[in-house]
Amino acid sequence: MAGAAGPPLPRLPLLLLQLLQLLALPAGRANRTGPDSLYVSEYFSQSAQKLSFYSWYGNAKLFHFHVPEDTVLLRWLLQASRGKGPECTSMEITVHFRHGAPPVINPLGTRFPANATVRPSYNISITLSSAVQNTTFVNVTTPAAGDWFIAAHLPEAAGRIEVKGFSTPCPYMFQADMFVLRLTDMPVLEPDVPMPHTVVSPAKPLHVKVFVPKHAAGMRFQLSSCVTSEQRACTVRVLLGSITLPQSFQRSLTCTGSINCSLVLDSPPWEKWLQIMVESLGTANASVSVEMLVSFTVCRPGSASSFLNFISLNQSQAGARPGAAGSLAPAAGEAPHNVSSQRSSCLQSQPVVREDLDVVSVRYRLLNGPSVPVSSLAPTLLLLNLNTGMDSGGSLVLNLLLNKTSVSLANATVAACVSAASPVLSLNATRNCSTAFSQGYPLSVSRSSAEAMLIVLYPQTDDWFLSLQLLCPRGQGECSNAEAKVTVLAYLTPCFNDCGPYGQCSLLRRHGYLYAGCSCKAGWGGWSCTDDTKAQTVGTQNLATLLLTLSNLMFLPAIAVAVYRFYLVEASVYTYTMFFSTFYHACDQPGVAVLCIMDYDTLQYCDFLGSVVAIWVTILCMARLKKILKYVLFILGTLLIAMSLQLDRRGVWNMMGPCLFALFIMVTAWVHHGAKRRHCYPSSWKRWVFYLLPGITLAFTAISVYAFMETNENYYYTHSIWHVLVACSVAFLLPPRDKHKKPWAWPQKLTCRYQICQNDREELYAVT
Repeated sequence: MAGAAGPPLPRLPLLLLQLLQLLALPAGRANRTGPDSLYVSEYFSQSAQKLSFYSWYGNAKLFHFHVPEDTVLLRWLLQASRGKGPECTSMEITVHFRHGAPPVINPLGTRFPANATVRPSYNISITLSSAVQNTTFVNVTTPAAGDWFIAAHLPEAAGRIEVKGFSTPCPYMFQADMFVLRLTDMPVLEPDVPMPHTVVSPAKPLHVKVFVPKHAAGMRFQLSSCVTSEQRACTVRVLLGSITLPQSFQRSLTCTGSINCSLVLDSPPWEKWLQIMVESLGTANASVSVEMLVSFTVCRPGSASSFLNFISLNQSQAGARPGAAGSLAPAAGEAPHNVSSQRSSCLQSQPVVREDLDVVSVRYRLLNGPSVPVSSLAPTLLLLNLNTGMDSGGSLVLNLLLNKTSVSLANATVAACVSAASPVLSLNATRNCSTAFSQGYPLSVSRSSAEAMLIVLYPQTDDWFLSLQLLCPRGQGECSNAEAKVTVLAYLTPCFNDCGPYGQCSLLRRHGYLYAGCSCKAGWGGWSCTDDTKAQTVGTQNLATLLLTLSNLMFLPAIAVAVYRFYLVEASVYTYTMFFSTFYHACDQPGVAVLCIMDYDTLQYCDFLGSVVAIWVTILCMARLKKILKYVLFILGTLLIAMSLQLDRRGVWNMMGPCLFALFIMVTAWVHHGAKRRHCYPSSWKRWVFYLLPGITLAFTAISVYAFMETNENYYYTHSIWHVLVACSVAFLLPPRDKHKKPWAWPQKLTCRYQICQNDREELYAVT
C-alpha cells in the first residue's frame, strides 16, 4: 500500500467480495419496454494516509472522488488500522462526508467568524479498540453526481512538543474506497410528453431522468394510470432529486390508486439532469405500470444588453467623453423601455465578469458598475461562476451596501438570497430563501441597516446566484415605481481576511486538488483565527518574547569565562549562538511582539547550527586534546553538523550524534591522561565537586526539560529555562586554562607600545 506506515490492509479478497456483493444488488434489468438496461459497477480507490491528531484543518486527511452521472448506488468502503506496538491504544477516528466541497468541520468547538454560514457536516465515528483493523460501509442511494469529499482525523491534539526521535508515535492509517453502480442507458423523460413505464417489482425500482432547462422557474411532476399486473390499486413512492451530504433535500411523493398525483417544485436546478426513482410498495410479485409527465414553467429574463454594456465599459476605460462621437450615451426613451421590460419579465439579469487572480482567488466585476438597480417588479439576478472544480477550497465573500439616498421609502427593504444551482425567484412571496433541492443564504439591507455581509466557507462547485428584490411592508403596490441602488462586492479568497494578524493562511494539496486553511497562533483559534477564548494578551506575548530572547544573555558568563581562560574559538561560538538564538526567537513569536532581522529560515538554521556546535566544541574542549587535533575536530565536526542539519533540522540525532561522539573522544582522552599520570583524571576533587558535577547536573536537567516537558502552552518559559541551564552548564564545564598561560593583564601588556605579545623566540635565543 502506497504511503502506509502501519500494518498492510488485506485489500484484494475484501474488494473482490464487495464487487460480488455490488453486482448481486437488485438491479439487473431496466424496467421499461425495449432493450434491457445495463448496470455497470465501477471501483475507485486512493492510497491510504496516516492520520494526525487534530489542531487545525491541515491535520484532517482529505480524499477527493468524482461520482459519475446516472449513478444509482454509492458505497463507501472505509478501512482504518493501527500499529501493534505498546504505544498504540484505543482510538476513535472521525470521518466527515460532503458533496461538492470539502466538509466544514469544527472538532475543537471554536467560534467561526461573524457573518459566516456554517452547516454541520455529516460524520461517523470509527473506533479502533482491541482490533487492529476496522472496516465500515456507508451506502448512499441515488447520489448526486460530481465531486465528493471525505475528511478523516484523530481527536484533539494534546499540545505536547515531541522531539523527533525520542518517542515513536503509533501509526493510524485510513483509506477510503468507492464503489458505484451506474445505469448506462437511463430512460429520459421529455417535457410535456406522457411516457409509460413499468416497475417490475418492489426490489427493482425504476430510474428515469429529466433535463432541467435554463431559466426554469418551476417544475411539475405528475404520475397517473398507476395499475398493477394483478389489476389492483397500486401504491408507489416517487423520489425526486439526488442525495447530497451533509443535507439532502430529496423530495418524496406517495401515490395510491389510479388517481393522478403531482408535485410542484419551485426553482429546480438549472441545466442539470434530475433523477427520478419510482419504487413499488405493493406485493413482491406484482409489477406496476405508471405514466409520468413532466412540465416546466420557464421564466423569461429581461434584456441585459451585456454586449453593449461591455463595449461601453471598454470605451469608458479608454477615456470616451459623454456626448462625443462614438460614445454610447443613453437615449431618452431608454428608461421607459427598461420599465416595460421589467413588467413583462420575471427577472433582470446583470452581466458579471469572472476575473481569476490566483489559486482559489477570484474577483467578480459587474459590467454596469458596482451599483445594481433593484426594483419590486422582478428580482435582479447575478451569476457567480464557481463551477471550475478548483473553487471550492476557499471562501466566497459577498458584501451588500445600500445607497440610502436611492430609496425614497423609509420602510423599504432590499431582500437578497444567495443560492447554488438555481436562483430564488419568489422573494416577494416567501423569504425563506429556499429552492427546490437546496437552502440558500438570506440577506437584507435597509436604511436602518445599510450593509450586509455573507461568508460561505468552502462553497460547493456549482453556479451560484445572487437574487435581489425591493420589498415594502404594505405590499408591492406601495413601491411599484421605486428603485434602490445596491453596491455588490463579491470575491473568492483562499482564507477570509488572510486569517487575521494571529493566523497563517496555508495552501493545502491532495493530489491535484488545492484548498486553504488557517493555522492559528498565540492562543487564537477558529476557522479564520477569530476566536479569542484562549488568546494570549499582549502583555503575555511581550513577556514570552522577553523571556525567550533575554534568557540567551546567560551565555555572557560562559563567554567571559572562555575569554578569561584563553578559549577564544569557543567564546566565538558561544557569541554566535547567543546572537542567532536571540534574534531567531524574536522572529519566531506568534503574536505582535516580533522582530525579524533576516529571513526566518536563515535565523532558524543558524540557531540550530550554533546550538549543536556549541555543545560539540565544549565537550572537545573538556577532552584537553592537542591544539592542532582539537581545531581539526572543531572544523570537521562543524561541517558535518551543518550537513546533517540541512538534511533534517529537527532530528534528535543531529544533536545526540555529535554529543555522543564528542563524549566518546573525551572519555578516551581522560582515560589516556589518567593512565599516563597513574591517577584519576581530572585529579582535583574540587574540580569534580564545584565544577563538573554541577555542570553535568545542569546539562541533564536541560535535556530533560527540552525533551519531555515542553508543550505549546508552556513553551515560552520551559524553553527559556533550557537556555539558562545550557548556558550555565557551559560556564561550569569549561576546563581551567593551561598552567603556562598567564591571566589577562591588560595594563601590563599595554605598557609596551610596539609589542604586546611575549617574544618567546627572543628569550629562547638569549640562553647560552
